[in-house]
Amino acid sequence: MAWTLAQGDHVVPIPGTKKARYLRDNAAAADLDLTVTDLAGLDAVPAAVGGRY
Repeated sequence: MAWTLAQGDHVVPIPGTKKARYLRDNAAAADLDLTVTDLAGLDAVPAAVGGRY
């Protein structure tokens, strides 16, 4: 969620959750300040392979 928020004002995350604890985790992402190094590391993660299920 923090990575999505860091993509700029043109990107708006729309999280879905069924549990309050996940809602709190999602909201807490707004308080994270990812560094350039954090973002570079996340951008370097390879794309997923295979189907979702």
